[in-house]
Amino acid sequence: MSTHVLKLFSLEGQVALVTGGSRGLGLQIAVALGEAGARIVLTSRKAEDLEQATADLQARGVDARWIAADASDPAAIARVVSEARERAGEIDVLVNNAGATWGAPAEDYPLQAWDKVMNLNIRSVFLMSQAVGRASMIPRRKGRIVNIASIAGLAGNAALMQTVAYNTSKGAVVNFTRTLAAEWGHHGINVNALAPGMFPTKMTRGTFERVGEERIAAGAPLRRVGGDDDLKGAALLLASDAGRHITGQILAVDGGVSAVIAH
Repeated sequence: MSTHVLKLFSLEGQVALVTGGSRGLGLQIAVALGEAGARIVLTSRKAEDLEQATADLQARGVDARWIAADASDPAAIARVVSEARERAGEIDVLVNNAGATWGAPAEDYPLQAWDKVMNLNIRSVFLMSQAVGRASMIPRRKGRIVNIASIAGLAGNAALMQTVAYNTSKGAVVNFTRTLAAEWGHHGINVNALAPGMFPTKMTRGTFERVGEERIAAGAPLRRVGGDDDLKGAALLLASDAGRHITGQILAVDGGVSAVIAH
């Protein structure tokens, strides 16, 4: 007998760990998973931002707590996973959202900036996935990992931004997602990625100010940029039993931009 569709999307009794979850896209996803019933653990670097985000979630009726940590630090990642399991329970859903960017022409791109972006955007995704997989998912033969890639990882975008490290790191997230899905499928773990287009966040503020929202929106077939609800449904699909037969996939949430990008 088939399952009722609302039950397929329910996360009641599950625990979701969201990195970079104190604001922007990470917080939007945390809201969605929490409203679907998950106990939420937010992590990012700044305690004050996490405290405010957790209060906002709790005001919505979401069971939430936070752990401050630097996602580029392997020791901090190990601590986050250990504390999350102690305080909330075994981790059913991991959302790898923490990220950074840096704009500069490729010929002048600072090595320090390259390393910072790579360490946070792909190295930390590997380390966090490995830590959660070892501790919570592989032993229980179940789990959902949702990586936040970007349409910037699918093609170049020099017309809007000069972000060679960001694009390269997000391209790495795309193939990391596919590779881990192939390796861990036999453990009952689904690994997928969302590839957002342009959303107004702190990270994209400079681009929006320089280019203008109207021009950015004009490049999308839907003629709009991402909004406060636009990642929620896709994230919940990949985190829940509704997406249990989906793995190794990259879902663009971009108003159709990737449909018209020359590959």
